[in-house]
Amino acid sequence: MRWLHTGGIFAALSDTTPALVIECVRQAKAHGTIVSYDLNYRPSLWKSIGGQQRAQEVNREIAKYVDVMIGNEEDFTACLGFKVEGADENLLHLDVTAFQRMIETAVKAFPNFRATATTLRAAHTATRNDWAAIAWMDGRFYESRKYPGLEILDRVGGGDSFASGFIYGLLTTGDPQRAVEYGAAHGALAMTTPGDTSMASRDEVEKLVKGGGARVQR
Repeated sequence: MRWLHTGGIFAALSDTTPALVIECVRQAKAHGTIVSYDLNYRPSLWKSIGGQQRAQEVNREIAKYVDVMIGNEEDFTACLGFKVEGADENLLHLDVTAFQRMIETAVKAFPNFRATATTLRAAHTATRNDWAAIAWMDGRFYESRKYPGLEILDRVGGGDSFASGFIYGLLTTGDPQRAVEYGAAHGALAMTTPGDTSMASRDEVEKLVKGGGARVQR
């Protein structure tokens, strides 16, 4: 197996899933498989198995075996305990340098991270957000194209689509700049369609990366 991807939602599904995920990522690393993990913090899920304290205990143990860590500002804070200093609590303005400082702290704490990535969202209204993403790899930061005033039909699935686009970019090109562009574009397109499953094609993602409009053609 070349790559294993899992995340915080599965880890929080029951009393036994944390141990299962920990064993899974441990075995993957033992066999040389790249491990990616989407923190994807959901308080309602963790509440039934110990709350935020348990979430941090579990996710910090999982993080020891992760190569590519993905999550937004709430995820990194709630799951790993890294605060985003300077981020607007109302999420109306996002300071990229604040996220860079957070990621630098994270990779110092977990030197096994080969790459990290986070989406950047400023929610002006429920249907109009500024959207972008940043990634870190090999000591450098990479920032995607910005999508100001993105018109959103359904926000659900944007983070998952970012993660899948980012992973696809790393797998197929090995280029972190290309990967973060794929991730941000795929996430943007997913939020212009209903439901949490992407309807976007690779051609549509690549067209958006090159400057096209954020609309899936159907």
